[in-house]
Amino acid sequence: MNRVMGLLDLQRDEPRLRELTSRRTIASLPFAGRYRIIDFPLSSMVNSGIQNVGVLLPEQSRSVLDHLRSGKDWGLARHHKGLFYLPPVPPEDGQPAGDLRNVYYNLDFIENSNENYVLFVRVNAVYNMDFRTVLRFHQNTGADITMVVSPARCDDRADSIVVRKAANGLVEDISLRPSVTKGEPRSLGIYLMEKKRFTQLVRDAFEHGGKDFRRDVIVPAAGKNTIYACEHGGFSSRIRSLRGFYKANMAMLEPAIWEEMFLREGAAVFTKVKDMPPVRYKEGAKVTNSLIANGCEIYGQVENSILFRGVRVAPGALVRNSIIMQKSEVQEFAQLDCVICDKNVVVTPEKALRGAATYPILVGKQAVV
Repeated sequence: MNRVMGLLDLQRDEPRLRELTSRRTIASLPFAGRYRIIDFPLSSMVNSGIQNVGVLLPEQSRSVLDHLRSGKDWGLARHHKGLFYLPPVPPEDGQPAGDLRNVYYNLDFIENSNENYVLFVRVNAVYNMDFRTVLRFHQNTGADITMVVSPARCDDRADSIVVRKAANGLVEDISLRPSVTKGEPRSLGIYLMEKKRFTQLVRDAFEHGGKDFRRDVIVPAAGKNTIYACEHGGFSSRIRSLRGFYKANMAMLEPAIWEEMFLREGAAVFTKVKDMPPVRYKEGAKVTNSLIANGCEIYGQVENSILFRGVRVAPGALVRNSIIMQKSEVQEFAQLDCVICDKNVVVTPEKALRGAATYPILVGKQAVV
């Protein structure tokens, strides 16, 4: 995999996630107790042997830079190759906006690299994947472009690249649709191709008014290039809405999915290291089927929930089917059910918040309820 360079695209905006992404990008959304969304594609690249990774930054990039820093936690703080930040390019009057512009103005980074292939990844999904399998598939099929697909886990009302493919993976039809039905193979936003082809496709699309990589590069390329779809058979979930974010987190409570995502040999998920004490379970605490990160202090009851670092659940409090982010506090006799609390939230005594799995309640960052 030393012939492949990684390119992480953090430009994607999801209108149905703006309550969580008003001050952060999707890539830096907290996930599964101690991780961020970007940890999953980046760890997959590192575990696959990719040593040269460029990060196409969004305009709001502080949270990403704070999380990734030098790339040391992923083994990418190197003298040669490693992690590179590619700054966003503000659109000029009359010029197209979108992620394609950012790719176009950073083509020199790609062209000056020593690798032969570009693995372009949109960072809005969680999975744990061996990209070496994708490279072998690409080489064995002789594809011009290989895209990674996965069957939709449920009906999704969000724009998606949906494909119809033959048994050998050859893409027979490709379309960008506003919705996808359960079981349909859709792109995970992962594309592999030779460097020369990638740079040429980006140049042609942008210089002819293109804005979006998927719509203006991948979809038109289907008529002029041989595209194959490599199916990812493991767990994957795209984060496109508040409901999707909640469901993807809750899936981590299933033992089979947890083992696949975090316990496979040679497939660790790396993240920013924070030194905090172990969880403290106080007298009267009761915890069932939950993920509790280090630094938490539990006096009350936690069921089927995910608690991030430094959360405190006071005596008599009940947290059920909920996601409580870093340094939040659930005070005495408060009750939460199907609730997402962003960072530093305080739920005051005896408050009761109840949502539903299909419509979880969100409490914004630093709110006091």
